[in-house]
Amino acid sequence: MEPSREQILKALERVIDPELRRPVTELDMVRGVEIDGGNVAITIALTVAGCPLRSSFEDQVREVMRDVPGVESVGLGFDVMTPDERQALTTKLRGGITERTKGLSLDASTRVIAVCSGKGGVGKSTLTANLALAFSQLGQRTGILDADVYGHSIPHILGIHQKPVLVDKMIVPPVKHELKLMSIGFFLDDNQPIMWRGPMLHRALEQFLSDVHWGELDMLVVDMPPGTGDVAISLGQLLPRAEAIVVTTPQPAAQEVAARAGVMAQKTSMRLIGVVENMSGDVFGTGGGQRLADELGIPLLGRIPLDPIVRECGDAGEPLFAAAPDAGAAQELRRIAEVVLEQRAGAIVKPLTVVSR
Repeated sequence: MEPSREQILKALERVIDPELRRPVTELDMVRGVEIDGGNVAITIALTVAGCPLRSSFEDQVREVMRDVPGVESVGLGFDVMTPDERQALTTKLRGGITERTKGLSLDASTRVIAVCSGKGGVGKSTLTANLALAFSQLGQRTGILDADVYGHSIPHILGIHQKPVLVDKMIVPPVKHELKLMSIGFFLDDNQPIMWRGPMLHRALEQFLSDVHWGELDMLVVDMPPGTGDVAISLGQLLPRAEAIVVTTPQPAAQEVAARAGVMAQKTSMRLIGVVENMSGDVFGTGGGQRLADELGIPLLGRIPLDPIVRECGDAGEPLFAAAPDAGAAQELRRIAEVVLEQRAGAIVKPLTVVSR
């Protein structure tokens, strides 16, 4: 029995674009279907030539065609979308976004969690990457914005080396471990330094929030640069409903500096939701996280133990939850993620001045 075109198209609804995270049929990527008895030839139009994820399409098409009665062999070919088709695709993808702030492509329902620290070297980026993975494993559609412009390390920590794809004027972020990631590191050659002043930093962050297709996200975790500089101010202006987690190591010197980052977050209209004490244990001691939480008047979300496995996973570009899911650090990170998900963003993020007359 020869398969029908309708059966084949129905099966192709289960083929998902690995970057856009939508069915190829919904994205009008199925260019052609030819049937000759039990032999089926399918053509998919890619957004750009030389798509690095062709193998994903091949594997998915082969898998879904097994369930179609009468299909004996499948041939998959690729074409490239025309400029008009790419523009139509961009319009379709943008159309699903409920306007949050003029110009931003982030849906109003997306929670933005900014991970802050007073200084470098406290494990903020490693915490950001693994916290995002924990959210994803808990069923949240999650993205990461690596806003640590001068110290962009998230791509290395997660082992993501694929470059973003430009579709018309829309930037499609790479996806790995079910996480969407955007980082300035994708646009640099080798390990080139960034030498930008404030206005350029603001524009880069604005572009990451306006031109990147984040799609339907439940959580966007932002790796903030350490300290109280331009990026923190810009994020507060662009995303005034963002929530902040302050990271510190246990010793008093780190705790005192982290307090400044917490105060800065409050002054830029972010809502402080808690403190995380990282690298807790014998080397750095304990207690700095609780003291910082008490000083800022917010809860201590958790203490992540100093464990060599965390460093080893980051160096190897492997997720902690895949390499060592039973490690104490992984279990604590998952618990912290559960606590954050139980919280709800407040309707008012900054006290309002009472005006009397």
